[in-house]
Amino acid sequence: MMNVENLEIKEMVIPNKEDLLSLYNDAGWSNYTSHPDMLKQAYERSLYILTAWDKDQLVGTIRIVGDGISIIYIQDLIVRTNYQHSGIGTQLFHQAVSHYPDVYQKVLLTDDQPKTKAFYNKQGFHPSSDYECVSYVNFNM
Repeated sequence: MMNVENLEIKEMVIPNKEDLLSLYNDAGWSNYTSHPDMLKQAYERSLYILTAWDKDQLVGTIRIVGDGISIIYIQDLIVRTNYQHSGIGTQLFHQAVSHYPDVYQKVLLTDDQPKTKAFYNKQGFHPSSDYECVSYVNFNM
């Protein structure tokens, strides 16, 4: 775990393409890294962005998309591997979600991994089936 005392959280700062690619490569998210222009455009069109910086190094990010009134979709919460388990993800998540306290639906789609599910359950999120709902997705892969 890294020392995060001097970490700086920046609001609505779009990192340069190289910083984004470095972070997404670290996470192994090759769908984004193989389409760097799409990734940059996705940030430019996001509703809300938070980034975490250790000096000049991008170490975490979260994006929110949606209308900000009836729905927000939490997208791309990433923390660089050697900074994980230091509270950065939780801080980014809470700060981003608290920006929309009255929104009706807060939605996300994530990997079906025990540690990931445990993280989002800890943040107060539950599978849609807990609300007698079902989720659908159609990936353009």
